[in-house]
Order: sequence, then C-alpha cells, then structure tokens
Amino acid sequence: MTDVKPRPLSDILETMPSKRAVDVALVTKAYEFAKEAHKEQRRFSGDPYFVHPAEVAYLLAQAGMCPESISAGLLHDTIEDAGTKPSVIEREFGTEVFSLVQGTTKLGTLRYRGLERHTESLRKLFAATAKDIRVLIIKLMDRLHNVRTLEHVPRAEKRIRIAQETLEIYAPIADRLGMSVMKQGLEDAAFPFAYPKEYEKTRELAKERKKENEKRLEKMEKDVKRELAEAGLREFRTEARIKGMYSLFRKLERKQWDIAKIYDIRALRIIFPTVADCYTALGIIHAHWRPVPGKIKDYIAFPKPNGYQSIHTTVYTGDGGALEMQLRTETQHREAQYGIASHLTYKETQVGTSGGARSLEWVRQFLPAWRRTSPSVAPSGAAVGSVPAWVKELARADALESASEKYLDTLKSDFFSHRVFVFTPKGDVIDLPIAATPIDFAYAVHSDLGNKMAGARVNGKMVALDTALRNGDVVEIVTKSSARPTRKWHDIAKTSMAKKHIRAALSAQQKK
Repeated sequence: MTDVKPRPLSDILETMPSKRAVDVALVTKAYEFAKEAHKEQRRFSGDPYFVHPAEVAYLLAQAGMCPESISAGLLHDTIEDAGTKPSVIEREFGTEVFSLVQGTTKLGTLRYRGLERHTESLRKLFAATAKDIRVLIIKLMDRLHNVRTLEHVPRAEKRIRIAQETLEIYAPIADRLGMSVMKQGLEDAAFPFAYPKEYEKTRELAKERKKENEKRLEKMEKDVKRELAEAGLREFRTEARIKGMYSLFRKLERKQWDIAKIYDIRALRIIFPTVADCYTALGIIHAHWRPVPGKIKDYIAFPKPNGYQSIHTTVYTGDGGALEMQLRTETQHREAQYGIASHLTYKETQVGTSGGARSLEWVRQFLPAWRRTSPSVAPSGAAVGSVPAWVKELARADALESASEKYLDTLKSDFFSHRVFVFTPKGDVIDLPIAATPIDFAYAVHSDLGNKMAGARVNGKMVALDTALRNGDVVEIVTKSSARPTRKWHDIAKTSMAKKHIRAALSAQQKK
C-alpha cells in the first residue's frame, strides 16, 4: 500500500473554471456520490479506489473542462466497477452527464474476450466520441492516471500491453487533438514499461548533455531578454521546454542515435501578447543570431492540422551549439498545451444556458481555427461541428476492417502513425501518415479525385505516384475523365482509406 489519499474536493473546485453555484453543486454531488460508490474498493496499489476518479476529475479541471465533464470524470467507473445502475446516474445527474459516463464505460457484457473485447471497447469509445468529443478527453485523462500508476499492475505482460497501447493509440489521439501536455504525459509514463531498454539508453544519452544544454539555455535566455528589451519589446515572458523522453527516443531513431544532431532537447519559449510581437521578435533574434538553414517553421501562418500555432526557429548560439526558440501568443500557448480542450472552456465563460446551448457556443469559437485546415480534417455542420472529421472516421473504421487485428492495424497506420503535413495548391493542409504517396493524398481529399487521377505534381514538378510525400510539400493532382485506378495503385497506397476506394473502383470496373 502506498498510502495515497483521494484528492480533496476543494482542489477540484478551486481549479475548475466555473465558480457558479449550480456548477459547484453538480461537481460536489458527483464527488460525494462516487466516493460512496467506491468506498469498499481498492486499487492494485492497495490505495482507495476513489483516488483514481478524483484524480481524473482534477486533470479535467486543470484542462479547463466544463462541470459536466468533471462530474462524468468522477462518475466514469461507477457503472462498470461499482455496480451502479445506469438509470440512477441519469436520474441523479441528468442526461448530459449520463451520456458522457456511458460513452467512457467499456463493454458491460462478456460477449467478447481478449483482443476482440479490447477492439470492441475502442469501437464503442469512438462511436460515442463521434457524438461528443468530451468523451474522448475524459478517456484520455482516465488513461493518463492509470498509466502513471502502472507499476502497481501485477502482471508484467499486462503492463507492457497497456503501455504499448498508450503509445500507439492514446498518445497519438492526444497529439491529433493538439493536447501536447496530455501527449507528453502519456508517452513519458508509458515509455519505461513499453520499451525499458530503449528508455534507459535514451535517458543516459540525455543525461550526458543535460548540463551543457541547461547552461546554453540559461545564457541564451538572458541574452534574448536583453536584446528584445533594447529593441522596445518588453511585454513577454519566457519558459524552458524540455523534450519528452519518448519524443527524444523517436528522434534519436531517425538520427541514427546521434544526439549531437538534435537541437531541441531544450527549447526556449517566448510568449507575447500579440502575433505582431512574435514576428517582430523573430526579426530581432535573426539579426543577432544566425538561423540554422531549413529550421524555420511558421506554424502561425500555416497551423498544423491539430490547430497548433507557433513560430519555431533554431539559431546558432556562438559556442558551437544551436538552440530552438518557439514564439507564440498567450492564447496560442494555452491552445498548444490543451488543444481542443482549451476551446471547450469558452462555453462556460460566454454562455450561461443549458449544456447543449453552451456546446454550440464553443463550436462557434472552435470552427474558425479549423477552417484554416483541409476538409478532411476540419469539422463541419453546426450540430456535430465540435468533432473533427478524423474522429468521425474512427467511428466508421469498422466498415473498413471488421477483424480485430486488421481494425487495430488500420487505426495505427491511418490515424495514429507518425504524420506528414502537405498542402493543396489552395493552401489547405492535408494530414497523412508518414511515407504516404500522391495516391493517398488524392483519396484523402476526395474519392472522385483519386479515381480520376492521371498524375501528380509535387512542388510544381511531375512525380511518380509512388513518391513518398514530405512535410511541407505542395501536391497537385492531375485528372483525366478516362483515368481509372489500377491494381498497382492498391499496392502503392499506404492508407486503408485509399485502398478501400481503389478496391471499390476496381470491383465496379469488373462488373461493367
């Protein structure tokens, strides 16, 4: 037993954005109800079970989520693990909270076992998420606390499975929702259990460069503050960003384990009131420190598909090293940390009506940021605008592959692999898995575009259809009315979506 006590209600109430009496009363009632429901239960660690839902609720409050979400976080295990009847939750807490609790509850029957049961639970989660994105955010907080206490799970093989699943599915979900704090938390908690040897190797390499990187960052922070102030920029704050251990491991793999080639183990964030300040500061920094070629990325002008906005530049520091700097506004900083969850806070502060009306208000706030991205990524429609299109695609993924193993492979390859961001000629961003080809790009935009593809230009030049696309490529699809997909296209394509459309087109051709 670790003698951990449940987080007190006062911590949750102080942290959550809304302080309205009705919201405080709802969360308080949920806290006391869940505490009573789980009072006889213990976790693997021997601690009271209520430690878990109380911590999930606190994490939701930290992310600025609504009182209904926080209440659902407190209650999310009462049906499955405490035997509470669903009708009781609906009667006591209303339809909105009940719907969120139901969405996060795993399968209640024993129809499925092992991998099949796990897969069906994921399908159920994504189906519920397609209706309300808050379900997925609650589930991510639930997973974060569980993986942070993974050492107490008794069987080694179960620890490894949970950790690998976290790295392959849940952390990438957080990334695609723009929740960098959540993504790094999930990755760094799971990494030591999923790949212990690689974790130790990465940790040792990072330790070797720690003092050198800290010293460089400290000196550069002082120098940058001085130069910005002398140029008249005085309203800003700075903070250090330390690269997550798993993220460092993935980058070391790409750099053949040469840590000298990695410049962003520690980065300097500079946070300003306005976007104009960010660009002014970029000019000042480049006037005093030479930028590393190819290491300037303007995600303010071209946001990532998950909504991330910031300017990244890596500069030579004059001591034989280099340092990454990230320039952003306060709003962009919160959005970079909490992603889609940061937009959900708008509904509390701007509209004081029922849950549905408040949800629609945050949709209005959220949609403009997504309209800068491609149709394949952006939400559409007032009723379901709060849910990105790729999340709805997850709910339909079982139509692509019915077998459990194929379904999980589809999730990992199409939705949660390492990503590349490429552009249409109009500047829309298309988010694709790494090594994707023009064929995958065409079908990601629209099935008709793929079926009529006769060729592709990348950055203005004609390329072969099996060309691997890279970040920042501008892709133009050349079409012909007589063009038809071929079996070879199916072999070249990387995404299940493209393969599905090609198979359908080939089948239609055969029937004709």
